[in-house]
Amino acid sequence: MPVDPNGLVLGEDTALVLIDLQTGILALPTTRPSSEVLERGVALAGAFRAHRLPVVLVKVAWSPDGGDLPTANVDRPGPAAAPPAAFSEIPAELAALGDVVVTKRHWGAFTGTELDLQLRRRGIHRIVLAGISTSVGVESTARTAWELSYDLVFPEDATADTDADSHAHTFGKIFPRIGKVSTTDEVIAALRP
Repeated sequence: MPVDPNGLVLGEDTALVLIDLQTGILALPTTRPSSEVLERGVALAGAFRAHRLPVVLVKVAWSPDGGDLPTANVDRPGPAAAPPAAFSEIPAELAALGDVVVTKRHWGAFTGTELDLQLRRRGIHRIVLAGISTSVGVESTARTAWELSYDLVFPEDATADTDADSHAHTFGKIFPRIGKVSTTDEVIAALRP
């Protein structure tokens, strides 16, 4: 299997999982311009496709009637109504025929979805995980993936948050304890034979 200078081993058991790179989320103000995150997501997806490795695009969406919106007694509740369908559209430059598309209704991509099934049936044991937002969708997905015994790689420059302190905390304190922090270029280099 290919190995990069930082010790990444990215073989046939590796998939790319991109969280919430969709129209509505990309419109949010983020710590790193969302256009850069999308550009790096496109580069990662292209490299994975070129190596015939799975690309999983995760988006968040709810039923038009909002009946499946999360309900909880919290200080900062989520949306009170389902956003329009366009909110969940994946940009054309990112999507490709053959990608696995998973729709989630919670922060994490494993809760209530077929993500684990889609990965395990493809023999995946390692996930390269990126997207928006670092401390919500990406971190929630990462914690569950780690609990499910997936190896994790986090390209920091392909990830962003709406809050700089939250992004720094996740990459400084959480991700190093459950995976390998890397860059887009390092991940792509590790895929080359």
